[in-house]
Amino acid sequence: MSDSEGSNDFFTILGGELKQLWQDFKNGWRQTAVSLRNGLRRLRRAELDYVVLAIGGAMPERSEPPRSFIERQLPLPDPPLSLEEFNHRLTRIADADNVRGLLLICNGISAGAATMQNIRRSLERLKAAGKTVIIYTPYLDLRHYYLASVADRIIVPPTAQFEAYGLHSEVTYLKTALDKVGIGVDGVQISPYKTAANPLINNTITPEEKEQLDWLLDDLYDQITAAMADGRNLPQTTIQELMNQVPLSAEDALVAGLVDELAYQDELAYLLADSSEEEVEESDESADETNAPDEAEDTEDTEEAAKAERPQATLINWRRAESRLTEKMRQRSRQFIGVVSVEGAINMGNNQSPPIDLPIPIVGGQLAGEQTIAYLLRQAEKLDDMAGLILHVDSPGGSALASDLIAREVQRLSQKKPVLAYMGSSATSGGYYVSAYAQHIMSQSLTITGSIGVVGFRLHTQGLYEKIGVNRVSLDRGSSAGFFNDIRPFTPEELETWQNLIIHSYNQFKEVVAEGRDLPFDELDEICLGRVWTGQQALEHRLVDSHGDFMDAVHKLAELAELPDPATHDIPVVNLFAKTTRYVTPQPFEIAETLANLLAPERLQAFNNKPLYLSPYFINI
Repeated sequence: MSDSEGSNDFFTILGGELKQLWQDFKNGWRQTAVSLRNGLRRLRRAELDYVVLAIGGAMPERSEPPRSFIERQLPLPDPPLSLEEFNHRLTRIADADNVRGLLLICNGISAGAATMQNIRRSLERLKAAGKTVIIYTPYLDLRHYYLASVADRIIVPPTAQFEAYGLHSEVTYLKTALDKVGIGVDGVQISPYKTAANPLINNTITPEEKEQLDWLLDDLYDQITAAMADGRNLPQTTIQELMNQVPLSAEDALVAGLVDELAYQDELAYLLADSSEEEVEESDESADETNAPDEAEDTEDTEEAAKAERPQATLINWRRAESRLTEKMRQRSRQFIGVVSVEGAINMGNNQSPPIDLPIPIVGGQLAGEQTIAYLLRQAEKLDDMAGLILHVDSPGGSALASDLIAREVQRLSQKKPVLAYMGSSATSGGYYVSAYAQHIMSQSLTITGSIGVVGFRLHTQGLYEKIGVNRVSLDRGSSAGFFNDIRPFTPEELETWQNLIIHSYNQFKEVVAEGRDLPFDELDEICLGRVWTGQQALEHRLVDSHGDFMDAVHKLAELAELPDPATHDIPVVNLFAKTTRYVTPQPFEIAETLANLLAPERLQAFNNKPLYLSPYFINI
């Protein structure tokens, strides 16, 4: 070793020791501060019964990037409550020794199946910490009831209805309609199970497509009803029979054991009061706070409620509870866990998030750009204090080329630091491709994943232009100049070339899976060829390693990175964002411009005329 190399090693070691010394000092100061705050809270006798949280909407996994100074001055709506923030709040409640539990008010949740399973898992952890979980919801559809069934008590208004109708999947086939307007489709599939192009090239469902949908729906239905039955301590057959009788009135649901009490929100403070209480302590943390969502202002009836003769539970919303909950001291690790998210259809270029979400196949919704993701992964590689990375994937796939370029960066990073791929509601096709090189893949059992295969389609509009009287004349140089021109269908020779390209892409996909998952290449067709699986089925086929939510992923990565136990240490988890792809607030009344941008040729070209690692299914509960 040269003198310069030895000198560099010396300063590296010295730098690490100084950082650790500074971290130890900060931990000592933090411990003192926590002890002082807890002492003040006990002096104030800040004893709470239930913290009130209200949730609704999509509930994204990770929080949005911090807003700039200018954005904070604008009257923008509050960012949606993320699972990241939700778990932070539940951890604070679990740590506090001056609160009995959580009152969760569920209003119009629109999250996917795996996200609902994540919320459920968070509540299970809170119960395991000895806290009582009570859910109040006016909604008793399948999504809300699946979540509510984990609670110790379910309370609904008397006018609610049990409406858990079951699972529904529907595919709309467009071939006949396209033929009528003169649009043809050249589609190439490597397997009848790779069905993303089926709506464009078929008139009805194929036997393989029906078989695949059947095994997905069967497994999802079994898992969901089993969880509901377990939460309510009822036989699974009873839950399924009751679902076949919907809609049921709230009274019938109560008699059947599906819910525990019927009450309006303003009655919750009385309903949740400890039955042993004889008098109500006068407190500014009174029950009228349940009349408002999580961050709402306190009502003006506090004084009257405190004078009521009936016992009342002390209910307080998060805004006020946060400063009153006692804390548990955890040593903070100097090293942190990084998070890079791959959300939306995978595409060449930068991340894009259209200002509105339109029901346009493929082109609508968020796009995960390979340039942005690759940039973040390369930046992560340079972070010395980053012990490992969680690759959060919630994507149906997309461009084969973009998926491969992202996967390459994951492969490179995983050779230096542990990488765990954590799957959200969907990580299929290209979404699975980018995950394959991670040392560990974690999903929920309700995650939709797999779809390891390739499909390609090419639209040709010769008939359409003839119908409307438009004459297109083209001049080419080179025999292949019009290969992907939409003026005419493929010739037999061009179709064969296209077929060979798709087969080559599929074999490349299998090579990545075989190498990343340590599976025999020659045996992959049995679980690949475009087949889509639930997370539970994927675990059986060794396509994922374990099940869990994001908190479980943090614990697992801490183990892989040889970090301290997150149960006793505070391991910072840092979302990595690219500042150059910040969301831009749309101007009012730009719907026409938005439509034009979404349907622009360059945007459509991102998916047309290319091999696609794209999933065919979106199944909601």
